Amino acid sequence: MSSHRLLPGAVDSPVVLHVPHSSREIPEWVRHGIDLDDAALALELDHITDAHTAAIAAAGADAAAVRPWQFVNGLSRLVIDPERFPDEREEMLAVGMGAVYTRTTHSERLRPADTDPRPLVERYFHPYARAMTAAVTDRLETVGRAVIVDVHSYPTEPLPYELHSDGPRPPICLGTDPFHTPPDLLAAAERAFAGFGGTGLDSPFAGTYVPLDFHGKDSRVSALMIEIRRDVYMSEPGGPPGPGMARLGAALAELVDSI
Repeated sequence: MSSHRLLPGAVDSPVVLHVPHSSREIPEWVRHGIDLDDAALALELDHITDAHTAAIAAAGADAAAVRPWQFVNGLSRLVIDPERFPDEREEMLAVGMGAVYTRTTHSERLRPADTDPRPLVERYFHPYARAMTAAVTDRLETVGRAVIVDVHSYPTEPLPYELHSDGPRPPICLGTDPFHTPPDLLAAAERAFAGFGGTGLDSPFAGTYVPLDFHGKDSRVSALMIEIRRDVYMSEPGGPPGPGMARLGAALAELVDSI
């Protein structure tokens, strides 16, 4: 079971579709360290997984005129969350959700609070970060720029773990970075996703993923997070996809082609 996979795109595409939270897979040795019984774990995975986002990214890649690259996490974020800081910089540590979670979406115990995160961080987090850094480096060396488009989803109603749940929850939330999200990339996303009832900015989730080697340093790396409210395309929590899936794939392809 690989912790990640890179699906090649066109050699001249700068776009990397990053899908970090779509999987429910948990290796057996990691499962032994989780305190939830099987039923409770399945329910937690329903809430925490960005279900079907890998399929949305794949549909967008298939429909794009110039195929983007796809970097997909093959493991659940309950193993490690590759988009967290692995140290005290991470604000989600306040709710037990740093790089290795100790609490659930409903603030219940997932692992003992004193769990040593280092074995999971060393085995999964750092290799994932290195591989994503290599993918971005390859785009820079090949085409001179890289554009990371994070593909996420979020629940229609806020969950207890959310630190910023009091703002708008639009059908499409666009997460930005002040250094890495240029105005033309944001405008292109607003146009591409205009048909879903509205886009919002950095609420309920803000920011976007850039490998730390480039973060705040290399303006050739652009990034934008697409957060899709789950009622747009699926039954919640953890249910099957609906007709919104195809429209989202087409919108993502439109964004990719505009880049």
